[in-house]
Amino acid sequence: MPPTATTVDDAPWRAGLHSARALRGPGLVVIAVAASVVVAYYSHAPTHAALERLAAFRTRGGYVFSAMANLVFGGLLPFLILRLNSATRPVHPWRHLLFFAAYPAWKGVEVDLLYRFQAVLFGGTNDWLVVLKKMLVDQLVYTPLTVSYAVVLYAWKDAGFRAAAPLADLRAGRWFARRVFPVLLAVWCVWVPAVCCIYALPLALQFPLNCAINFLWMTLFSLITVRQNHGQ
Repeated sequence: MPPTATTVDDAPWRAGLHSARALRGPGLVVIAVAASVVVAYYSHAPTHAALERLAAFRTRGGYVFSAMANLVFGGLLPFLILRLNSATRPVHPWRHLLFFAAYPAWKGVEVDLLYRFQAVLFGGTNDWLVVLKKMLVDQLVYTPLTVSYAVVLYAWKDAGFRAAAPLADLRAGRWFARRVFPVLLAVWCVWVPAVCCIYALPLALQFPLNCAINFLWMTLFSLITVRQNHGQ
């Protein structure tokens, strides 16, 4: 049910729960994989050694690694999947490729900055209280902001990179409740446990795990926003 199809006060809750239910199966897989990586890092010596090598490579790459890794896993690969899907191909023409490259590249740097900032703010240990603090800042402060502007950007993209429709929707009232909150509920269902796994790892491995999770999430997020913006 698209949020714009009803004016019932609790419609955003229903839309969000619908999206969360749609993500339940993939979300459980993502969370299980993230948790398995954390467990293997701390308990399986070969995996620990392999991830330490990845951490060293990631540290050398700096923000260039963040931008390029997220460009590939959070942009190009999800775009190709959407192009291969007959249901989503018509609303993802090849001209959208630049959007699926530029936006994830910036997001990679932005998320990397968030992780570094939180490490300075709360420390780099995997103590449960440190992980909890980072998760709360991530999901209750950063995520509502980033989801809000992501919804605007995706609406702009889905409107053929024309601003009239997104601006009219912003002025229509209750925009956050109609557009952002349903997506936010779906985000929390996947990312609250996922970021706990991310913050349980050393700083140098947090972004690589984010990329692995983001590969699936960006595909699902695209499907959610296409559903909303096209009234399907």
